[in-house]
Amino acid sequence: MINYPKVFSGVLFFILLSLNSFSQTNLYDIGQIQQIEITFTQANWDYQLDTAKAGADGYVMASQVKVNGVVFDSVGVKYKGNSSYSLASNKNPFNISLDEFINQDYMGHSTIKLSNCYQDPSMIREVLAYKILASYMDCPRSNFAQVYVNGNYIGLYSNDENIGNSFLGDKFNSTNGTQFKCNPIITPGPTTKCNLKYINSDSSSYFNYYELKSANGWNELVRLCDTVTNYGSSLEAIIDMDRVIWMLAYNVVTINLDSYSGVFAQNYYLYRDLNNRFVPISWDLNMAFGGFPFVGSGATSLGSLTVTDMQQLPLNIHNSDPFWPLINDVFNNPTWKRMFYAHAKTITDEYFSNGVYQSMATTYQTLIDTAVQSDVNKMFSYSQFQSSLTTDISTGSYFVAGINNLITSRMNYLQGTTEFQAVAPVLTGIVSTPAQPLIYDTVWVNCNMNNGASIWLGSRDNIFGKFIKQPMLDDGLHHDGAAGDGVFGAGIYSSSTQMDYYIYAENSNAGIFSPARAEHEFYHLNVTNNAVYFKEVAFNEIMAKNDAAIMDQNGEYDDWIEFYNTSNHRINLSDLYLSDDKNDKLKWKFPINASIDSHSELVVWTDMDTTQQGLHTNFKLAAAGDSVYISNSAGFVIDSVYFGPQSPDISYYRCPNGIGNFSYTLSFTFNQSNCPTAVNELGVTQLKVLPNPSHGSLSIQSKFNINNIKLFDLTGKCVLDVNIGNENNYQMELPGLNDGLYLIQINNSDLVKRIQIVK
Repeated sequence: MINYPKVFSGVLFFILLSLNSFSQTNLYDIGQIQQIEITFTQANWDYQLDTAKAGADGYVMASQVKVNGVVFDSVGVKYKGNSSYSLASNKNPFNISLDEFINQDYMGHSTIKLSNCYQDPSMIREVLAYKILASYMDCPRSNFAQVYVNGNYIGLYSNDENIGNSFLGDKFNSTNGTQFKCNPIITPGPTTKCNLKYINSDSSSYFNYYELKSANGWNELVRLCDTVTNYGSSLEAIIDMDRVIWMLAYNVVTINLDSYSGVFAQNYYLYRDLNNRFVPISWDLNMAFGGFPFVGSGATSLGSLTVTDMQQLPLNIHNSDPFWPLINDVFNNPTWKRMFYAHAKTITDEYFSNGVYQSMATTYQTLIDTAVQSDVNKMFSYSQFQSSLTTDISTGSYFVAGINNLITSRMNYLQGTTEFQAVAPVLTGIVSTPAQPLIYDTVWVNCNMNNGASIWLGSRDNIFGKFIKQPMLDDGLHHDGAAGDGVFGAGIYSSSTQMDYYIYAENSNAGIFSPARAEHEFYHLNVTNNAVYFKEVAFNEIMAKNDAAIMDQNGEYDDWIEFYNTSNHRINLSDLYLSDDKNDKLKWKFPINASIDSHSELVVWTDMDTTQQGLHTNFKLAAAGDSVYISNSAGFVIDSVYFGPQSPDISYYRCPNGIGNFSYTLSFTFNQSNCPTAVNELGVTQLKVLPNPSHGSLSIQSKFNINNIKLFDLTGKCVLDVNIGNENNYQMELPGLNDGLYLIQINNSDLVKRIQIVK
């Protein structure tokens, strides 16, 4: 063993690991058994690990640990587990800390948790359980590992992802939130539950039941327990109820009773996320599928179950038992209860009624068969492993259910329950418009609902955000067609490019989600961030002294500004501002959903009357002369215009639209093209510029004869002006131009095309 200084050795090992990076295997690849080789120089390594486990639970230094062939020097190793650990066992579970003494990791993972398949003759329960659970909530990944110590094969283990910084950062985008491991510090028993039941306001009263994994947070846990026990209707503000309901539904469907749903109400983590809500994370699933038969009852009973009892365990177990207050809360809320049954039906439909779990189980057992045969320390025989899917096997004190035996009968039982036979609403025709929304648009979500009493939409604006719920309505006012036609609608303000949503509907008997795995899965809106470039939205026409030219919708002769969209796409204006003050460019903000179509006009009334409908600013133009600016929220000026003294009912306009020079006209073209000889950017369909992007030369093709070509940069400066004969196909070189966007204008008309030059 080489004891390098920690900083230097971290650099050294980074180099060594980089050299091996192409041969490294994903630590949680479900299709490949991991190889973990531990080397101790201590002859009494097992005694030292046992002593550490009985004492301060510290790490013993291994001289090296090899993970899939990658060698790590000076690694912390200790035993872990409660029931699964035994002083007399030759196959105890391991906790390996690669960075305990040296700053190092394997593909971003510094902690390796290895479980010994305790009380599981199938050897696959934990891996199978995590794989299915991952479809419904964030949970650790798990696969199989063969573990060796000093060259001796200890046996086959499940390799479970640690709920540490790597996991938290990936799932919650934070690592410093309050975190608790909900397993009793003292010996588990019917009276020592991690059930979130309120004890009193003294945080020390909770020390024996929960393990604080963050720097602080006891007071937050006390508040959570108080809310769970005494203020259940307020739970959504303090805990992620969707994850709670998924966890509880999964536990009872799969008979995962070494969990909150069982006698000890344990084996889960709580993490307080960026939304200031605790999120439950299931942990230690090695005894799912009937591997732990103790459901509990009250404060003292183990509630021991036979295999038949487990097959027929009611879904609403503990619904009124005060020692499972979180379950009470779910079943005391009619909507949460219907969500619970909807989630339970989804789990059974997707994995169990159709036999998918059975195919997975067979695949996993085939993968590990050779490793199990050679595992001399396994807790059950190889023949028991082979029959474990179909046969109930005794542990000496109870029977571990055969997985297929348990699930087949349980599905028959569940399908016969009133809750599973209840008819939920039917949701069809889910659609969002516009199909290609821009940032700051309102996106309308519509859905047909039959056999439903209520329906609502959940939406959020970032992947780590909280879904905000709103009712969907069939009143003819929410982009939903005619009132009462069965089409419901609600709007989402697309405040970011990451917009997600789902729909939930219910009647008095049942609820339904779309998609079925919501909130873990959801519909996604592909929102475009339409950053507006210089001159893309341009001043097009201004009338600063409107005495009798044109009235607004209230019959008033107010001043107005017309804008033109020079781009080839619709632009949402919600991030733009209009002002007549260069020192206050954010004077008036365009409202949400204000937009302007490609090569189209939009008029804003500058009348200092923001109470009127439509686009009315909080300032007026000065007829004696003024400057106006359109800017984004960062103060970047998109376009600006200065005009001198104005005469009554004469507009100040530019031709070509959006790019030409300004001049005065009596024939104002309110909300119309300023150049009637060309119809709204004929260049869109009647002018071809190839290639685009260009590397320095262009082929310009037009249905009209070309006699003049001008090239403008996005500051409005003419950088090229070429007169040619009457041609409709012209080859043009572009010498000395910088990379960027340009506008080509043909014949001083509205025949315009945008091009990009890339040298």
